[in-house]
Amino acid sequence: MGTHPNGPSKAVIAGREMTLEEWVKSHPDKLGPKVKEYFKGSLPYLFKVLSVKTSLSIQAHPNKILAEKLHKERPDLYPDRNHKPEMAIALTPFQGLCGFRTIKEVAMYMQHIEELRAVVGINNALKLITASKCMDMPMHREAMKNCFSFMMQRDKATVEAELNKLIKKVRAMAEEGENTSLYVWDVLSKLSEEFPGDVGCFAIYFLNVINLEPGEAMFLEANLPHAYLSGDCMECMACSDNVVRAGLTLKYVDVHTLVEMLDYTGRQPSKTKFQGMKVTENGYNITMFRPHIPDFSVTMFEVNHEFQERSHKQWSHCEKKIDPIPQIIN
Repeated sequence: MGTHPNGPSKAVIAGREMTLEEWVKSHPDKLGPKVKEYFKGSLPYLFKVLSVKTSLSIQAHPNKILAEKLHKERPDLYPDRNHKPEMAIALTPFQGLCGFRTIKEVAMYMQHIEELRAVVGINNALKLITASKCMDMPMHREAMKNCFSFMMQRDKATVEAELNKLIKKVRAMAEEGENTSLYVWDVLSKLSEEFPGDVGCFAIYFLNVINLEPGEAMFLEANLPHAYLSGDCMECMACSDNVVRAGLTLKYVDVHTLVEMLDYTGRQPSKTKFQGMKVTENGYNITMFRPHIPDFSVTMFEVNHEFQERSHKQWSHCEKKIDPIPQIIN
């Protein structure tokens, strides 16, 4: 639901259909004074509900400066000048990739997975392993970027050959009942079946695998690599369609832009989850998700059955007249 020209919603009010953008422009005060002033009378966010079966691409979103540059250079691929921070809130158990692992974790995979060393380059792998033994964060980021960039731009034949070797080896281990957790086999097998030979399958050794329970969230700020793997979620984002992709997709990939823009800071998985503020008020359990951007925040209301019944009875006896509210349709 939103006003972006790539997929505008339509509103039906009093039997008349119009675009949501037209409705917003004809009712500017409905946005509230602060939003009306800051965003010049435009709806600043998009709302989506996603049901992810086949994994969605490894991607990141540009900040406003890069978005303006990309839109100027390739408006066919980057359709607006806006940034696109996103909030994903799980509706069911949800799995995704988000942010780079700590360098010690990545170094561990490098040491144990021969095929990973082959696709990142032996020299790059050795430099990352060496960097992981010190506390120099700029060195960590440089080593991570060198390995990830080299891998994402590796020739397809090498990637396919090494991935097939890895899949064959770990599948045999699984069939023999051996422990395959070192290889993140549950995720690797899913991605390799959905996108055979795709370099994105190796990205799981660089990016955190995040598991969200219903009501948990992650906030995807600019330049943070991520992918959605499975589950249902509610997603809210700034009003933009700027996506830079580099793997696990049949859509256009812009590997050079992605690897140059990413934030290569390693972080613990717990640091990638966005904690909402919880309160209880008037029978509601309320969770407020407020990221550090002006474009949107999300408030989740959970209502128990008893309160629903009581509210319904009270509302059915209410004769207060309200302004008509548009019905939003796709």
